[in-house]
Amino acid sequence: MAKTQTVDKKVLVNLKKLFTSRENDLINQGHEKTTLGTVPMGKRSNNDSSFQIADTWFEKNQIDGDITLIYEPHVVPLVRCNIWHIRGRDRDLMIDTGTGLTSLRTFAADILGAKVMAVATHVHLDHIGCHHEFDHCVVHPDEVDGLRTPSMDTNLVGETFDPHNLATLYLPNLEDKTDPEIATPMVTALPYAGFDLSSYTIRPAKGIECVSEGDVIDIGNRAFEVMHLPGHSPGSIGLWEAKTGTLFSGDAIYDGPLIDDLHHSNLTEYEATMRRLLQLPVNVVHAGHEPSFNRARLHELITEQFRTWDVAVGK
Repeated sequence: MAKTQTVDKKVLVNLKKLFTSRENDLINQGHEKTTLGTVPMGKRSNNDSSFQIADTWFEKNQIDGDITLIYEPHVVPLVRCNIWHIRGRDRDLMIDTGTGLTSLRTFAADILGAKVMAVATHVHLDHIGCHHEFDHCVVHPDEVDGLRTPSMDTNLVGETFDPHNLATLYLPNLEDKTDPEIATPMVTALPYAGFDLSSYTIRPAKGIECVSEGDVIDIGNRAFEVMHLPGHSPGSIGLWEAKTGTLFSGDAIYDGPLIDDLHHSNLTEYEATMRRLLQLPVNVVHAGHEPSFNRARLHELITEQFRTWDVAVGK
């Protein structure tokens, strides 16, 4: 598909909406609002005088006895993902692992069991940055290369990526790289003094296992069925627990503007994924971004997305 101006404007609009939506979510969680493209005043890094040093990099909220939400408040909304920890009897799950700017495993040491499986709902940079810290990782076969040998095509991070400017991500449909709401650093602070943001990279993971549609991940006291949910990316997966009606959806669906126009997005597959989710007896969706939501909101979001795509809900 040619890089038309129409496609470019659509990408830009989607990205702007995501910045605003995810920033509002952070404010609702009790964080101070920051201006995109700038950093607040405060203690400065020895390496980069434009950034403050964060008091803590990760934060966590316990959802229930088994589930904890972890997130990176100093990562800008576009690439700030929800990291879900699930405590299991035989092993824990870590669903997505954030940007990898600093150690997730060290932060979460007090809640992690002896055995941990790191799940990649997909392999974009904001979801697999700390997978290399875990000995057992799972991913769909269509995206396994993004864990084994990270690359521009799979992770959106190439040799020309500059963490000071998110417009340098691999976004071939985005021709205007100068918009100030996109051409912004990926962080508003640094994890520790002396941290070199320019050295950011995605490290290969180890102990990789491929999981596909219908596979079951059993952690002893809970079991999750793998759902292949392509559209946003080729190997996007969700984890479905039928017993409780709980879905961990990754970026297939979340309560905000979806990104459906990356170079490896597929609208036909995305529509099929949405129709499948409409049939799921969901009680709660824990998504890759934004707050969790119930079945009624799931149906609202899909209906709104179909309207955006100009397709009929009941097709």
